Amino acid sequence: MNEVRISTWNELQSQLFADSWNSELGRFRSRYAFRGLSDAHYHLETTLIRLGGNYADLERHLLRNFKKYAHRNVVKGDSIWHWLSVAQHYGLPTRLLDWTYSPFIAMHFATANIEKFNLDGAIWAVNYVKTHQLLPDKLRYKLEQEGANVFTVEMLSESVKSLEELAKLTSDHFTLFFEPPSIDDRIINQFAFCSVMSDSTKAMDEWLENHPELWVKIIIPAELKWEIRDKLDQANITERVLFPGLDGLSHWLKRHYSPKVPA
Repeated sequence: MNEVRISTWNELQSQLFADSWNSELGRFRSRYAFRGLSDAHYHLETTLIRLGGNYADLERHLLRNFKKYAHRNVVKGDSIWHWLSVAQHYGLPTRLLDWTYSPFIAMHFATANIEKFNLDGAIWAVNYVKTHQLLPDKLRYKLEQEGANVFTVEMLSESVKSLEELAKLTSDHFTLFFEPPSIDDRIINQFAFCSVMSDSTKAMDEWLENHPELWVKIIIPAELKWEIRDKLDQANITERVLFPGLDGLSHWLKRHYSPKVPA
C-alpha cells in the first residue's frame, strides 16, 4: 500500500524519515521530495492545470507575456527554466509543482490552513533519485556527468532549450526535479525545489499511479492537526520564517491567535 495513515506525532516522524539511511555515506540523507496538502483529497495538480479551460494551449501565451512585461533584471539568463522558475515564484500559472527537501516544511503546508482542520491532510513523499532513473538518456547522462541527484536551471538550460524539446525527448511521459535559483529568502528558507512533467496536461499523481515504487502518501488525520501545528510553531516552522516579510508575519499572527475549533 502506498497510502499510510498515521495516528500520532511519533508515527509521523518515523514515516517521514523512513529509508533516509544512506549506507554508502554512513549518513542519514533522505532522497525524498515532500509536498504537504491541507486536504488529503487534493491532487498533485499544477497551477496551470487548475487554471482550467484550454490551459495547455495558453501556457506559451502566459509565458510570452510574462517575459514581455516583467522587469528584465528579475532573471539572470534568458532560458526557459529561469523564466519558469521566476514565473512560478511570483504566482503565474505554470506546469511546475513546488516541493521541499524538508519534511517539517511539508508538515507546515499540510497544517497551515486552519479552515481545513476538519479535513484529513496529506504529505506526499517522492523518491527523486529513483524518479530520475526513468529519465530519457540525454537527461539521465547529464545528471551522471555532473554527479548530481537533482538538476539546476543551468544544467537544464544546457540540455533542453524549450518545453517543446522536453516533450520530444521520448514518447513516454516523465518527471524531473530541479532547484530554482535562490531568488529570495523564501526559496532558501523553504528548502524548495520543483518538479516538471514532460506533459503539461498530466497531474503528477496520475503519473505516479504507474510507478508505485517511487512514492508514499502519508495521511494526517484531522484530529492530529492541532498537535502537529502547535509543535511546529514551537519549533519555529512558521509563516514568519518561511515567508519573510510583513505578509508572512501577518499570516503567522492571524493563525497563531485564532481560536481553536474542534476537528
